[in-house]
Amino acid sequence: MARRKLTQRQQARIKAIQVKRRRQLDECAVDAPDSSRSEACREGRVITRHGQNLAVAGTDGNLYHCLLRQSIGEPVCGDRVVWQPTAADQGVVTALLERSSLLTRPTYGGAEKALAANIDLLVVVLAPEPAPSQYLLDQYLIAAENLGLDAAITCNKWDLTGPQVAAEFERNFGHYEAIGYPLVRVSAKTDHGLDPLIVRLQRGTSILVGQSGVGKSSLVKALIPDIDIQTGRLSKTSGMGRHTTSATTLYRMPQGGELIDSPGVRSFRLGRMNARQLESGFREFRPFIGHCRFANCSHNHEPGCALIGAVAAGRIHPRRLENFRHMAAGLTSDY
Repeated sequence: MARRKLTQRQQARIKAIQVKRRRQLDECAVDAPDSSRSEACREGRVITRHGQNLAVAGTDGNLYHCLLRQSIGEPVCGDRVVWQPTAADQGVVTALLERSSLLTRPTYGGAEKALAANIDLLVVVLAPEPAPSQYLLDQYLIAAENLGLDAAITCNKWDLTGPQVAAEFERNFGHYEAIGYPLVRVSAKTDHGLDPLIVRLQRGTSILVGQSGVGKSSLVKALIPDIDIQTGRLSKTSGMGRHTTSATTLYRMPQGGELIDSPGVRSFRLGRMNARQLESGFREFRPFIGHCRFANCSHNHEPGCALIGAVAAGRIHPRRLENFRHMAAGLTSDY
């Protein structure tokens, strides 16, 4: 059943109610000792969701099967929420806490579908096969820049890369390190082959993205050896059964850090954005934006274009400008 569209007045009322519940949570945290906090004041993290069913991790480390109170918004994996116990190991989510980031992807109908929240690091996974796409990589990096996320590029299956393929990879992707995106070469098949990636994932909450066939699922299983145990625990707690294997899910890594696995990011298309957002998604463009001769420069052929000049000077890689132009041609709005 399609969710009914709320009026502006209803949305404002819902927002006011959530602000009140967040304030109540803060007051409980300040005024009451841990042993006597109100049952109505609890904070949690959404580990996974299926429909109205959520698995929420409490601050005590336990998992709770929670239902979603209607019209509070759309909690997703990684969200921090206010929830209220209703029975042993069960509860109801009553409010969403403020998000630091929200990863979405457009549906084929044009709407935005939320995938995961409060991510710190987006890791784009490439592999020798299928042939890595700079265009798809740039789409991921633009999304990360506009969300304010750190980003890294991981080349998986590096043990299968011969000298010729490795040299070609360096020619096609080596310039991303100069832009400021780390290139992490890993293999799940060799001893300590994942160590360079693990070091980066320990810093917070990360998500792996990439096209089909790059070995993302194998990487997740190698990074989280007890993933079946964690999945079984989630299934038992939430009552979601087999749905836990297809839903976006947050896992804790044994070395520290959290990893979100999302089937929804196997394919990726940029959502709605204007030309300014697209420009800002190319971080090496920023020193040159606003310095073109014409204020409405499209960066295609205009004389005095600062980006074209930067390419000629070797300060912007020509493929990056080419990808920008292709994406800009599909925009529905300018600035």
